[in-house]
Amino acid sequence: MARLRIHAPALALGLGLLLTGCGSGSTERDPDTSAAQDTGTAASGAPDVLLGGGTDRRTLSSPQLDAAALAQKDIEDGTVTDQVSPKDFARQGAVDVDDAACAPLAYVQAATVVGEPSASVRRMWIGEPAREKEKAAGEKDAIAVAPDMTSVFLTLAAYDDKGAERAMADLSEAADRCAHGYTYRLDGERVRTVRVKKALAPEGADEAMGLTLTVDADGTRSPLKVVVARKGATLAYFPAVNLASVTTGTDFPHPTDLVRRQLAKMG
Repeated sequence: MARLRIHAPALALGLGLLLTGCGSGSTERDPDTSAAQDTGTAASGAPDVLLGGGTDRRTLSSPQLDAAALAQKDIEDGTVTDQVSPKDFARQGAVDVDDAACAPLAYVQAATVVGEPSASVRRMWIGEPAREKEKAAGEKDAIAVAPDMTSVFLTLAAYDDKGAERAMADLSEAADRCAHGYTYRLDGERVRTVRVKKALAPEGADEAMGLTLTVDADGTRSPLKVVVARKGATLAYFPAVNLASVTTGTDFPHPTDLVRRQLAKMG
């Protein structure tokens, strides 16, 4: 399991949640100031909207973000929990990036935010394991093969002024400039990402971006999937990790239906 942390440190800190299907700790609402089966469209040019509709671009408060975040009743598959530990989501100040130009990518990879939101709320979505694939691995490999289970570390973050637009622009620029990779450190562990590829993202946002990050852990290369979407002055971050993919290097689809449901709830 230690090698999983090298793949995606902050995401893998939640492995206990992935394996048990439940969270620990309390909801985190403080602002953080310190090619696969992706489907949909690239960033859209739709008018800016406030969560719930309209053209108001007010910066939302923590209670408003909390009301807009997915709950168990909003999904059909998997488990959504707001019982997250601070260890499940990194803080910007804990992410030490070798090349500052690549910092936005490292932030989303470590399950934190880009820029300086004024408020944020966090959720975890834990997918159901694909047990038929585990069975197909055979008894011989049963211990070595991790569950084919995907989890998303969801953050809704509200920004002042044009902060949300700037964060999206910074992330897009970083994806272009750092397409051939970057490294960063989190809690003393070095993470090496060797490739960044933009991907399609689901419809339903003012702007949206999909990313596939290829991470190298001692020679094993595996993908980490990210979707970031903007509605008005709010960004929704959806970094996703799959346990089986970490150990085998195989691809996995981002759970884009979860993104669509979250964007629909945001209005």
